[in-house]
Amino acid sequence: MTEITILCPTGHLGFTPLEKDSFLAGCELKPDFIIADSGSCDIGPYALGADGQASPAAWQRQDLEIMLLAARRLGVPMIVGSASDTGTDRGVAQYVALIQDIAAEHGLAPFRLAAINSEQSVDALRQRLLGGMPIRGLDGRKDADAATLARTDRIVAVMGAEPIAAALGAGAEVVIAGRASDCALFAAPLLNAGLSPATAYYAGKLMECASFCCEPFMGKESIFGRIREDDIRVTAMHPGQRCTPASLASHAMYERRDPFRETVVSGHVDMSDCRYEQLDEKTTRASGARFVPAVQPMAKLEGSGKVGERRLAVVGMRDPYMIANIDKAIAWARARLTERFGAPEQSGWQVFYHLYGRDGVMGPMDPTPAMQPHEIGVVVETLCGDGTRAEEICALAARNLFYARLPEVKGTAGAAALMSDEVLTGKPGYEWTLNHIMPVSDPSELFRTRFLAVDGAARRAA
Repeated sequence: MTEITILCPTGHLGFTPLEKDSFLAGCELKPDFIIADSGSCDIGPYALGADGQASPAAWQRQDLEIMLLAARRLGVPMIVGSASDTGTDRGVAQYVALIQDIAAEHGLAPFRLAAINSEQSVDALRQRLLGGMPIRGLDGRKDADAATLARTDRIVAVMGAEPIAAALGAGAEVVIAGRASDCALFAAPLLNAGLSPATAYYAGKLMECASFCCEPFMGKESIFGRIREDDIRVTAMHPGQRCTPASLASHAMYERRDPFRETVVSGHVDMSDCRYEQLDEKTTRASGARFVPAVQPMAKLEGSGKVGERRLAVVGMRDPYMIANIDKAIAWARARLTERFGAPEQSGWQVFYHLYGRDGVMGPMDPTPAMQPHEIGVVVETLCGDGTRAEEICALAARNLFYARLPEVKGTAGAAALMSDEVLTGKPGYEWTLNHIMPVSDPSELFRTRFLAVDGAARRAA
């Protein structure tokens, strides 16, 4: 019976450095593949829209170096997806350059590298729309139209396993992929080995975030997977962690609108009848997934566009009366802003008051809004097309809390304490413009693959 083994050291390469000891312990088991995702929508829309990175370049290089040296020493393929946080063309090029530099620094013997790009042209999608192709919104979003694309600065398509599997089939020993479904990175080699899509994608869903599927919680630790048809065994590599039925099942349901469904370009995995069994102290076996092929393959699109320049101020509140009436104080402050700068909708500015200590994390979804804290930290955030104007609006939005006119205020010292009179300059504000799907005739049609011969020894000699 075919068995493929996979070592996964991290759920987001470079976001914080991976833990090397558990990774090296996994290498001792001689995996067939070393695989890691390097991106996420969790970081927000800024990195995609601005084509930046959320992870320091030094941390990305460190993780790539640890993985590449191990993969070449073991003689096994290495797969990295969603390069440099977002999987744009910049991210793929950055990772290819880092791989070349690491290979040269260590004088690595020649290997074949595949770079798979997933960035999409806004103009090309506009032409598809004009040709009558629907771009359907997900999670309650409206279908995309010309106005949607006009607000969009950058777009990536999310690849399934097909382009990665093809690259491996063509002899790639290192794959650097643009934006990809996390589970597709793991599914690709399993599909090439003849395992079913149900087993392949389900294994990827279980392993995608490395040690997040183990307990107790420890991030950036490695896990080791042994995968046979309908038999997926996941082992924690850190000596203090275990992979249990509860930890593995809960991760399978993680970040899902439907906890029993994982959708990819070519269909979806149905996990409603999956079974979990503890095999030993550190290992759990999972089975029972089904794959439902799509009648029409659908590629997911992620897009981001700039909203404006962003400014921040921090205000502290300790006065019980002010805290009890904070919503009235904010309403008063907003009214003064409108008097000076015009209505936000017509004048192109936005102000947000984040009340940390009350509901700054969950906002109106907070289940305990009636609990009054003894102290609140208010983060005032403004967005405006002009940076100078954004700074002025932010300063007044914060200081208005100091001067808020409430009926029972008796002192003149103010009921709000500015951390500093300084207004802080944040990165520009971006919004998600696309979380949509588009029909494709071939799951690989939106993606472009090129192959490079990397000869570290030759580059080092040169």
